[in-house]
Amino acid sequence: MNLPLPVAVGIWVVIGLVLLTVVFVGLKRLTTRTAQTVPAPPAVPEGDLGEVLAGPVTAVYVSSTLAGDWLARVGAHRLGFRSNATVRVHRTGVLVARQGAPDLFLAASALEAVSLAPGMAGKYVGKDGLVVLTWTVPAAGGAPATRLDTGLRTQQTADRATLLNAVRELLPAADSAPNDDSKEPQQ
Repeated sequence: MNLPLPVAVGIWVVIGLVLLTVVFVGLKRLTTRTAQTVPAPPAVPEGDLGEVLAGPVTAVYVSSTLAGDWLARVGAHRLGFRSNATVRVHRTGVLVARQGAPDLFLAASALEAVSLAPGMAGKYVGKDGLVVLTWTVPAAGGAPATRLDTGLRTQQTADRATLLNAVRELLPAADSAPNDDSKEPQQ
């Protein structure tokens, strides 16, 4: 059966619009659902952030997920959406300057761990391709404090080790000891 060209094009346009609607409804639901359980991250402190331990490192901000569940993407507060970023590790914390999204500051006191992982939340890059920062968002706006994992994919392989070692300096001494989950990337 051959359809006239305008009818065939019309059918494809309708199918495309339905698919786009499904995607946008899903994103809206993800944002709404996680906004109730994940508080907004603190704003980037004004003024000097202290000594720079590493950076700027060019990276891709992959996503933030609930700690330990790398498929539970956090859509609230624009934490679950990929963007290009520049990462700097300061003595006071980690600054992730994201393009097209608000900057993210992970205070040194909020950081719990740093490790390497092959992927998270729909982004698989292979063996130890992501630097994953585990941190706690303080309670705010009725939502309890929440532990998150934030994944960063550095543009240069050597930058992974630089970022990993600089963040380890911010962690309490007991947590900064290397283990099997946070090994150095191989060159």
